[in-house]
Amino acid sequence: MTRRLLTVLALASTFASASVSAEELRLGTEGAYPPFNFMDASGEIKGFDVEIGLALCEKIGADCEIVAQDWDGIIPGLLANKYDFIIASMFITEERSKQVDFTDPYYLAAMTHVVSKGSEITEFSPEALEDKVIGAQSGTTMADFAEATYPDADVRLYPTQDEVNLDMASGRIDLVIGDLLPMLDWVNSTDDGACCELAGEPITDQAFVGDGVGIAVRQEDDDLRERLNKALQEIREDGTYQAINKKYFDIDVFTMK
Repeated sequence: MTRRLLTVLALASTFASASVSAEELRLGTEGAYPPFNFMDASGEIKGFDVEIGLALCEKIGADCEIVAQDWDGIIPGLLANKYDFIIASMFITEERSKQVDFTDPYYLAAMTHVVSKGSEITEFSPEALEDKVIGAQSGTTMADFAEATYPDADVRLYPTQDEVNLDMASGRIDLVIGDLLPMLDWVNSTDDGACCELAGEPITDQAFVGDGVGIAVRQEDDDLRERLNKALQEIREDGTYQAINKKYFDIDVFTMK
């Protein structure tokens, strides 16, 4: 009887263990914003955002599937339950906070002007850029800034940052307004980016860059938001964040130092 009971308990334990699986979550990102998120040669999504997201998933005990989504539809995709959270270098702004909730920032944010090397453009007032052709990615705070700050310029919006950069490298636009870190990577680390350089002071107007870059969740998902906040603190404390950071940047993007 004792042996039979032990056997039954062992089998029950085995079946119980087999039935317990990690929580499954879907991580939404763009896949077209290097070095934060991009498709590698094999078609796999890589980048700083993705590695930070997967590190957070590990901390909260979740198996996370990565879902690629064009930027213009990235918040609607979250609201339509296409994925459970967005980690895609999204600035925390008042306008976006009307639709989604954000975690604490996982890095700080600034924008920049990018011009051709040797460009005569050295002033960035609305008057100085009147009639200039300015490129930015549509649906971004960079686009909002360009349209609000330079009403008399020819502001051209593109579906992806790669398309903005291509037209800049080809000389079809006079300057770009972009996220500082990706633009710094582009001009320093790519062949086509060698055409250009960052110019002027970093753009840090809080009306456009918000409170930093956060992870977006649906407004009803308070528990997930808090778990991600706790996990973010943990990967900062145990060095995981810093190890990922060093793969992509020479500075700590969490503090911009």
